[in-house]
Amino acid sequence: MTECGKSEDARRLAQQLDEAGARALVEQALRVFEPLNARVVRACTDWQLRPEGADRLANNDPADRGWDTRVLDELAAVDVELERLAGGLTRGLPRLGGYHARFTQALKRARAGQEQWVAGVGVASCHAVWMELHEDLLSTLGIARDAEPRRT
Repeated sequence: MTECGKSEDARRLAQQLDEAGARALVEQALRVFEPLNARVVRACTDWQLRPEGADRLANNDPADRGWDTRVLDELAAVDVELERLAGGLTRGLPRLGGYHARFTQALKRARAGQEQWVAGVGVASCHAVWMELHEDLLSTLGIARDAEPRRT
């Protein structure tokens, strides 16, 4: 997007947020989102990597169903929280609807053995949908991704 396009997008998002009177709602949603984000990032990392001994970057062996099941169970727990979060958001800004349904669908596909639906690229994987929601929340509030506070 051009700088002009980015400015116009930011202006429209701010206008929509103000007209809906939903700023406090979206700010609260972002506060709820942040700890969930850490869990999703951890789960997606665990899906891809499984440290072994000194090799912290060892690839996850998909033959170990116990490890993968734990990751999928964590994403399912986040999905429950996302349902609550999305419900509140869509009451204030209906355009934010759809993220929960897409995340749930990706999780169902992953549980059915289609592994790319956890963190794959080129599909609406759990990770991809989550990143889109994160970016949408930040953009809606006018927060640049690189200006987002880092939590430890």
